[in-house]
Amino acid sequence: MNDSVVLVADDDEHTVELVSLYLRRAGHRVEAAFDGEEALRKVWESRPALVVLDVMMPGPDGLQICRKIRGRVPILLLTARSSDIDKIAGLRLGADDYVTKPFNPDELVARVEAILRRVRSGPEVQLGRISLGRLVMDLDCREASVGGQVVPFTPKEFDLLATFARFPSVVLDRDRLLDLAWGTSFYALRTVDVHVARLREKLKGSGLRIETVWGTGYRLVTEV
Repeated sequence: MNDSVVLVADDDEHTVELVSLYLRRAGHRVEAAFDGEEALRKVWESRPALVVLDVMMPGPDGLQICRKIRGRVPILLLTARSSDIDKIAGLRLGADDYVTKPFNPDELVARVEAILRRVRSGPEVQLGRISLGRLVMDLDCREASVGGQVVPFTPKEFDLLATFARFPSVVLDRDRLLDLAWGTSFYALRTVDVHVARLREKLKGSGLRIETVWGTGYRLVTEV
């Protein structure tokens, strides 16, 4: 992965120019793509540190691209302000965060840098795999193992664990976990608690544990 390059993918030239200007001012190198095919090609060729990705693009759209590159590179999604469906779908497909149009360029840069800080201080992520403690997750095959032994996680347990693993040591409240792992906040908050209890049992021996932060939420930490 090229830690110095941010790929900005949007079919609107003004948006690309604006985002690129602010990212360069913040010290980032920038590459641009103006359709889905070009965006995918540059992800594979340049291996950027992060992709700023518009949902509505010709060729493969932003959501299709999310599905193809999730787990390989962090994604900040650009969505229309009125499209909650796009936000939910993008988070479910692996986007790390989103900004709605029209947006404040300074906020976008701040969100880019927050994602990059999490990635650089977080678990090893290579070719769709997350390695943290004795846990290894294959995001494409949707398979997880602890100490080399495959653990049978349910689909939602897997999604929730992948969310925790992408944000190690970060406190995530129940609403945020529902957004990231379920793609909606309409479920009861108790749903998160039940799945966390199951994950705790299955993570025994992994060197990891899910810690309750009372009054706030949960975080995945390394056992000492």
